[in-house]
Amino acid sequence: MELAVSPRTEYERRRAARQTDITRLRKVDDRVGSVGLWSASVTVLILVVSFVSSLPAAWALVPVAGLIVARIIHLRYEAAIAILEAGARHYDRGLARMDDRWVGQGREGREFEAPTHPYAGDLDLFGRGSLFELLCTVRTRAGEKSLATWLLSPGQPAEIRERQASVRELRDRLDLREDLSRLGDDAAAGIRPDELGAWSASPAELTPAIRRTARLLTAASLGTLVLFMLGISAYPFAGAVLAILMFNWRVSGRISHVTELGERAERELDLLSKVLRRLAGEPFGSPRLRTLQESLRDAAVHVEELARLVQRLQSVRNELIRALAGLILWKAHCAFALEDWRDRWGRGIPGWLEAVGEIEALGALATYSHENPEDPFPDIVEGEGRFEGEQLGHPLLPRRTCVRNDVRLGERPRVLIVSGSNMSGKSTLLRTVGVNATLALAGAPVRAKRLTISPLALGATIRVQDSLQAGMSRFYAEISRIKQLMEIAGGGRPLLFLLEEVLAGTNSQDRKTGAELLLREFLNRNAIGLVTTHDLALAGAADALGGAATNVHFEDQLVDGKLAFDYILRPGVVTRSNALALMKAIGLPVGNGNSDASR
Repeated sequence: MELAVSPRTEYERRRAARQTDITRLRKVDDRVGSVGLWSASVTVLILVVSFVSSLPAAWALVPVAGLIVARIIHLRYEAAIAILEAGARHYDRGLARMDDRWVGQGREGREFEAPTHPYAGDLDLFGRGSLFELLCTVRTRAGEKSLATWLLSPGQPAEIRERQASVRELRDRLDLREDLSRLGDDAAAGIRPDELGAWSASPAELTPAIRRTARLLTAASLGTLVLFMLGISAYPFAGAVLAILMFNWRVSGRISHVTELGERAERELDLLSKVLRRLAGEPFGSPRLRTLQESLRDAAVHVEELARLVQRLQSVRNELIRALAGLILWKAHCAFALEDWRDRWGRGIPGWLEAVGEIEALGALATYSHENPEDPFPDIVEGEGRFEGEQLGHPLLPRRTCVRNDVRLGERPRVLIVSGSNMSGKSTLLRTVGVNATLALAGAPVRAKRLTISPLALGATIRVQDSLQAGMSRFYAEISRIKQLMEIAGGGRPLLFLLEEVLAGTNSQDRKTGAELLLREFLNRNAIGLVTTHDLALAGAADALGGAATNVHFEDQLVDGKLAFDYILRPGVVTRSNALALMKAIGLPVGNGNSDASR
């Protein structure tokens, strides 16, 4: 259902409604608290009077009952207020994203960083102020993993179209997204999906002999405890305790191995069961969402059962209770129950987690689509490498300051050689193309007026750097990455390469010759891409490559002694450099040369 109002207006309305309800409930809760306080006071008064008069102390039960009822009502109001506060925070975060105040407020996904990945570090996919932080509104680790996987691995055309259809369906499901958002706390507190999946596939460790022994010891402990309490004899009970200690010494490692993941998974399992329950009741229409929902048909019941088993295991945290529980081998019996559950349902866990993660990741892309209604879905086309973007912008830059440019790569030209002075916008252009390609191939909307893209592999050299620990120079790191991109270009998909200051670590002649050879080889492997350079000699490579490459550039102006940039991409080769002007602007000596001429 399409909303008749803007996303901002609807978010503000819903946040205000939650705040109004919070205020109303707090007023009622304060009155309930007053009743509880008066009940406690009356209870104390009756007890005091009963000591000095003939008033029966039993009369204190009446205000005590009122105190208990007030406490129960207070807890219910407290839970309702917590839910409303979570809903208000959900819309606060959405408004922050729309106002470009989101940096540092979300999950950064640094655990998904991979130094050898061909473009993740270059395009700011993870970390503070990253694409992942902007997109990630999921509640479970499985959702984080799915979203990260989509950003790191471009999807197949049919898969991308299915995701687009699902995102279109989900983007105006505000109630569903609010419900999922407020179900649990930070997903970072939970376990990782691969850990739970590995646990579910582990073989049984507690043999039938161990189980029979535990049951006999529990029965012996309880029976001898009765004899001890009746004053008949303490020796049988002492013997049973000694036998339990020996049992724990022999098998405690196996028992702990079964229970340790469950103990760490308590919050995640509780959150997962709530997410499953909520998703089970949502009507879906798109084929992908319906398939995912069908795969979760019985998952909610089984995960809730597992969550209860873990809660039972964790119910003896008090040291005194834990000591008493040890007399009946409580942890061992909980471990037996966990293994029984794993034997019956454990094989379904990986599929459940994958389905939940995918639905949550689709919801995250739907949130982005809802909050950025001007961003269209790209057209996914088959065939040779193609990237045709009109008014492309960078989604991590504020809309009010983001300058947009057209970029067209396909049959002619297949390569853009981008020249320009320092700080003119060359690196931002590379990232703009790369991030929008990442969004498009993940199934998300893009920051553009229009984008047509074919299935592409991505690779970049924007952030390659030297490594003292690895004994690697910047030049060696760059050519190593380029070799990696060459291997990717030889694969099944055309490569979209983004090369920053290609071969900057060598002299101008070698650089020109080497760059021409590299670009020619990329073209032979059906790749398309952009190359930035300060070295105007490299711009001549466009002539050597014929119509397959063309020159474009960014300009700057010196206005009142200060450099000004408009970040607009223009055809042709830049004719000026701003190096000396920048040096002069920060107070470095540049001699008596004419800085304008040097530009």
